[in-house]
Amino acid sequence: MSRSGRRQKKKKNRKALFAVEMVILALLTAVLLVCIWATQKFNLLNRRELDEDRLFTANEVNNSSEGGDGNDTSSDLSGIELFALVGIDYRSGNEAQNSDTLIIACVNHNAKTIQLVSVYRDTYLNINGPYEDYYFTKCNAAYNQGGAEQMLTMLNLNLDLDITQYVTVDFTAVADVVDALGGIDVELTREEVIHLNNHLQETSEVCGVAYDPIELPDQSVFDGAIVQTFHLDGPKAVAYSRIRQTAGDDFRRTARQRNVLNKIFEKAKTAGLGTLDSIMNAVFPQVETNLSNTKILSLIQPLLSYTITTEEGFPTRYQSGSELTVPVTGEDCIVPHTLEQNVIELHQLLFPDEEYTPSDTVVEYSQYLEWETGFTEDTMPDATDYGALEEGVTYEEAEAQGLLDNSDSYSEDDYYEDESYYEDESYYY
Repeated sequence: MSRSGRRQKKKKNRKALFAVEMVILALLTAVLLVCIWATQKFNLLNRRELDEDRLFTANEVNNSSEGGDGNDTSSDLSGIELFALVGIDYRSGNEAQNSDTLIIACVNHNAKTIQLVSVYRDTYLNINGPYEDYYFTKCNAAYNQGGAEQMLTMLNLNLDLDITQYVTVDFTAVADVVDALGGIDVELTREEVIHLNNHLQETSEVCGVAYDPIELPDQSVFDGAIVQTFHLDGPKAVAYSRIRQTAGDDFRRTARQRNVLNKIFEKAKTAGLGTLDSIMNAVFPQVETNLSNTKILSLIQPLLSYTITTEEGFPTRYQSGSELTVPVTGEDCIVPHTLEQNVIELHQLLFPDEEYTPSDTVVEYSQYLEWETGFTEDTMPDATDYGALEEGVTYEEAEAQGLLDNSDSYSEDDYYEDESYYEDESYYY
């Protein structure tokens, strides 16, 4: 090849290399701009560093004492992360900030799945730390008493977990997310429409929007079916998730909350950048978390491709109802029966490959509950999802089974403001 031919070939190679470099530079610039944009958005979050002196994990407590108890709760769970998702009710006049919603999110990066477990807010658990006297009460009081640290410690010690990451949101933030996504479609019973409209009065007021109830359809419109699909905006979605007047009480309420969260998650997967930008602008100022920007960035892309596979409640074996629990605890609450068995089944659900043995802490808590309440292993009930409706159940069948409303009477004119409160007035629901 002549010199001129070789020079021409080199020029072509340089041009090709230059083109590749420009593409790479453009991609790097785009990534940098996205990171800068995301970082600016993440700075809208309310960041809070946890006080490590007040936060305890099960593994830390059960292996820190002299000799330990031999139960290492940190067995090989690589690829699995736990987060506490907390809904706080900041309604006017409610400065106590109880955790109205408490969900454990188990993210399995190996299986690319997400499991959601609601801890019922009335569950009777020890909310004190490991070196204090027991204080068994409704678990949603933990956040009120000691913030995120005490809430996480309560979950960790009662359930043998090692959760150190949390996200807290005000329930009005949920309304903003749903509105930014264009609403969600939810199946409702006629009873749920009535209770939704009743809760919507206060929810609309707090969200600063006009009260716009769903027009109550005649039962004939349902044509014998138990549910009909309705399109819910943000305030309606929040009002729906607050319903606890139907059969199933708080058990069904938490199922509704997980249903809303699941629908938000699925819609967010396909949302455009403009929609996500609107969500972050509206919601992030209402979010408190200890997650770093780097951590959030590392989670966004994987989570958008993961699937929510489990939506459960804790406990699944329990005693409830004031006639049973008030005489033995002094509170209308949900008593795990037994706590140890419930924790075993929780670990089987979240960590099926784990060889789990309850820690001494869980065993002691469980034994204390048996002693205090008399609800022993010999009388342990079957696991249940009380209030759940089987697929295909008609309205008439559900009504006959007592699966719909459990109140003596209700009307479209009822107004649910604050449903109830703790005997200690600092602990509002």
